[in-house]
Amino acid sequence: MLNNSHLELLKEKLPIKTSLIPFLQLASLPPSEVQPWGWNPHLRKQLIQFGMNERLLPSQQDLELIRYYSDRQHAVKLLAELKRLNSNFCGESFYYTDIEKLLNHVYAAKGDQALKMPLSGSGKGIVWIKDAITDKQIDWCRRVINTQGGVVIEPVLNKVQDFAMEFEMSQTGIQFIGYSLFQSAASGAYMGNLLLPDTEIKNRLSTYVDRTLLKKLKAILKTKLNEYFPHYRGYLGVDMMICKTSASIYQLQPCVEMNVRMNMGIVAHRIYNRFVHPGSSGTYSIDFFKQKGEAETHNRNMETKYPPLIKDGKIKKGHLALTPVDTATQYVAHVSIKQNHEEKN
Repeated sequence: MLNNSHLELLKEKLPIKTSLIPFLQLASLPPSEVQPWGWNPHLRKQLIQFGMNERLLPSQQDLELIRYYSDRQHAVKLLAELKRLNSNFCGESFYYTDIEKLLNHVYAAKGDQALKMPLSGSGKGIVWIKDAITDKQIDWCRRVINTQGGVVIEPVLNKVQDFAMEFEMSQTGIQFIGYSLFQSAASGAYMGNLLLPDTEIKNRLSTYVDRTLLKKLKAILKTKLNEYFPHYRGYLGVDMMICKTSASIYQLQPCVEMNVRMNMGIVAHRIYNRFVHPGSSGTYSIDFFKQKGEAETHNRNMETKYPPLIKDGKIKKGHLALTPVDTATQYVAHVSIKQNHEEKN
């Protein structure tokens, strides 16, 4: 009920045609393509139980292939390939299936290191080594190798900007959707995206690296992603970083992660194109509230202080929650929009 009520409120402000469909109604709908955030066996089983035609869903073999494609070892391999193609790229990434070889690498490495599960995302499954690896972290590595087959290890770089290139892979080929400029916490967890046009994102990135480098990388990725994931159909994002490698030199880490699924960068790109008024920009964020009622109070204060101003079905400025908020809410997706130049009356 709360979800439906909030959707109707959003429809009064924005040109949204989406409808919420309960699982119980799936069997009564005409056959159509299913596009979840990401696939897993539990979701497939749940959809079948509620009457979805199994032929419209990926098979168990398809799910195993998606799981394989989602493994971080592909990002490790692609980073090495990209660095061989262009010396202007920075960063290192290694994948170990043997605990002793992993520990030998850790003991020989200089500086802070990041350990990553092969199968995790959104900043999760990461352990940070400060100074020296601990016994607890070694046990973590053993467990991950036993359950997921290996561990990825990378040096911690001097990052100045996170961003991504977003793609869609289909039967007709691979399409570049756009850029994503995002922010992450020190832990690596996703915090939010800037809502900007691609031209502005490229302008910001080109203050650090040559614009032609971005163009070349995009072309290379379109070829490489087809080679790496020939049977994948859907959205895919490649996370990257601008890093400061010396007093006055900035370099591009071209493949931090590959998200073989829908991701927040694509969501933010669509929000900007569909719902942000020309001449305005802002942020799309996911905020966590620990205390009961905290999210509701915060959202009410923000919408009172910064009421959303809508013109021609697009937000010119203000704060707007995109997900329902009540006393029990802990996570809120919202946008905060400002006009780049205030109009003169």
